[in-house]
Amino acid sequence: MLQLSLGGGLGLFPLGVAFGMMVIQADMAWWVAPLLSVVVYAGSVEMLLVGLLAATTPVVTIALMTLLVNFRHVFYAFSFPLNLIHNPWARAYSIYALTDETYAIVNGQPHGWSQRRLIILQVALQSYWVVGGLVGTAVAGLLPAPIEGLEFALVALFTVLALDAARSRKQVPSVLIGAVSLVIGLVLVPDAALLTSLVLFSAGLFVRHIVGRGKHA
Repeated sequence: MLQLSLGGGLGLFPLGVAFGMMVIQADMAWWVAPLLSVVVYAGSVEMLLVGLLAATTPVVTIALMTLLVNFRHVFYAFSFPLNLIHNPWARAYSIYALTDETYAIVNGQPHGWSQRRLIILQVALQSYWVVGGLVGTAVAGLLPAPIEGLEFALVALFTVLALDAARSRKQVPSVLIGAVSLVIGLVLVPDAALLTSLVLFSAGLFVRHIVGRGKHA
């Protein structure tokens, strides 16, 4: 099972290192990294939170952006084998630890899972992330000067996810909706471009879904 988690761990650990270094370079205490990795445990949101917290962003804005960025996890539960987990504490942890990496590994190998195997997988993946963050804080503390561009790790992560999701012509409309939403956000609301773009993009995807259902009705 640990061997099965290695593929996800190879991606989580270096991102965790970058996250830990971002925490230190944002003049936060080292323990903020493991705290966020336990309380939040959502890599993209955690990296986003570092910048938002450093900029003293209002709580309402942080909450809304977290909801929009992580809303995809709601749909993971529809096809994730939670029915195999009978212990209520184990089920609660599995729901909390249902990440992109966990979902991808389980979906890639849909058979042979049990409560024990699922929990071990999720604990292993979270460990990669937490340990990576701690290593990042330690490395950042030893460096004589900050490393420029670490914040691009989050941009690179979302870019790779977007490219992976848009490999067919069927997804071109979604890419265009995202591009238009970004331009509108940057032009009309430059001080809150990210939040505005996310709201517009979500609304655009909803409209596309409704239109698509109408065509197939």
